[in-house]
Amino acid sequence: MKKWMGYTNLAGAATITAAAIGSGCSPEKEQPLNIIFFFVDDMGWQDTSVSFWEERTHFNELYHTPNMERLAAEGMKFTQAYACAVCSPTRTSLMTGMNAARHGVTNWTLRRDFSQDAPDDILEMPAWNVNGLQATDTINNSVYATTLAEILRENGYFTIHSGKAHWGAMDTPGADPLNLGFDINIAGHAAGGLGSFLGENNFGNSQKGAHTLPWGVPGLEQYHGDTINLTDVLTIEAIKALDQAREKGKPFYLYMSHYTVHIPLEPHHPFYQKYSDMGLEEPEARYASMLEGMDRSLGDIMDYLDDQGIADNTVILFMSDNGGLSASHRAGVPHTHNWPLSSGKGSAYEGGIRVPMIASWPGRVEPGSVDDDYLIIEDYFPSILEIAGIKEYQTVQDVDGISFVPRLLQEGTTDDDRNLIWHYPNKWGGTGPGIGTTSTIRSGDWKLIYWYKDQQFELYNIKEDIGEKNNLAGREPGTAERLASELGEYLRKVNAHRPSFKATGGPVPWPDQIQH
Repeated sequence: MKKWMGYTNLAGAATITAAAIGSGCSPEKEQPLNIIFFFVDDMGWQDTSVSFWEERTHFNELYHTPNMERLAAEGMKFTQAYACAVCSPTRTSLMTGMNAARHGVTNWTLRRDFSQDAPDDILEMPAWNVNGLQATDTINNSVYATTLAEILRENGYFTIHSGKAHWGAMDTPGADPLNLGFDINIAGHAAGGLGSFLGENNFGNSQKGAHTLPWGVPGLEQYHGDTINLTDVLTIEAIKALDQAREKGKPFYLYMSHYTVHIPLEPHHPFYQKYSDMGLEEPEARYASMLEGMDRSLGDIMDYLDDQGIADNTVILFMSDNGGLSASHRAGVPHTHNWPLSSGKGSAYEGGIRVPMIASWPGRVEPGSVDDDYLIIEDYFPSILEIAGIKEYQTVQDVDGISFVPRLLQEGTTDDDRNLIWHYPNKWGGTGPGIGTTSTIRSGDWKLIYWYKDQQFELYNIKEDIGEKNNLAGREPGTAERLASELGEYLRKVNAHRPSFKATGGPVPWPDQIQH
């Protein structure tokens, strides 16, 4: 596997001073950009005081995320950023640049050779890549790929993983981020969930100093028994790692991948009490405190950059891995926590896949700017490499993502004549609107969802109907047929998995094989 060595800073290969020109000296080269990808688990589009809609909502007034506001003021806000409906597909797309239909890690991973699909009375779920992402081709039922972190490291970056990994299944090489291109791994392993955020609970480990599989968070034994939150610990340890990068004189890539706001919903002090005093029901007070704890982490990292004088040379990218949890564990009416979007995590509806996104690039991205065109998680792979100035690289996989750097620089859009694809030939554990075995395509303002169980379609105009209340499949048969054709063609092209019928053993038809 051949990979390119070296990099050229996109911000400008050199800075030439008048003295250098006059003396004939070589121009002084700029330092490569530092890159931070701040990734939040299960954070919904509305779980912030930053509004990503055309108007502010009661959620924007409820939650307090001043550092997200600070980041948005310094950079660009994206109102139509998309992830997958659950975590492992999103994280694999980020690291590989592949769409989930292509990489085949279409549901959440945990145990080796074991599918996490819930049982279904009609459908037999396919043999998807249950063992997740691997940097080797020796693991069955997995996707072998050249990872983003690997390319960055081989081009001079000090690569830091802090928090949730959730790439390879247990007992596979990909369970350890050190095998996927990271120089440092802080608390990342196979599991995407955890037993507890609280140090007094040893972060879900059964006893102090131990690591309890699968839900105990590994590697933070020195904090066991302390009254400290995992979110704070991950931030402290990440900043220590940034110090290491600076001591080595290397640019850094920090993958700040928080476990929060995943369940269990636990109070993050000192933020919890004010939400409890507001009269919020217990789960919601805890949830709000976890969001504010996440936001403080962002602020602490931004403060560190300022204090060290490196903020102007650091790009910060902020995103969530799927829509906000709304089917369970929350107080109030289920499937309403991402309003005006419908449903939440696990759903093909907007509440399950549309997420908050902010990008800051000092001197290049216009402060306080907004981008309303759509993009999807696999776009981060080529975008981060372009930001790093890495122009020549080879991967063992085909890359689906398209760089959004032109949009950061306001030099053009990347969504013209482009379809977004979501593929979930699986069954999640939760139930609710849009939650099921589906494939979905978005083309312009149109979005088509294909249900494998009954071979039915739903068609929405997202611009006019952001809540997906009016199914237009019957009124717009031509549009539905066109999108079904494009969806089916893509799924076959990438050898996507599909379910079969339990009754016959035969595969469910592709979306373009159904009469409209």
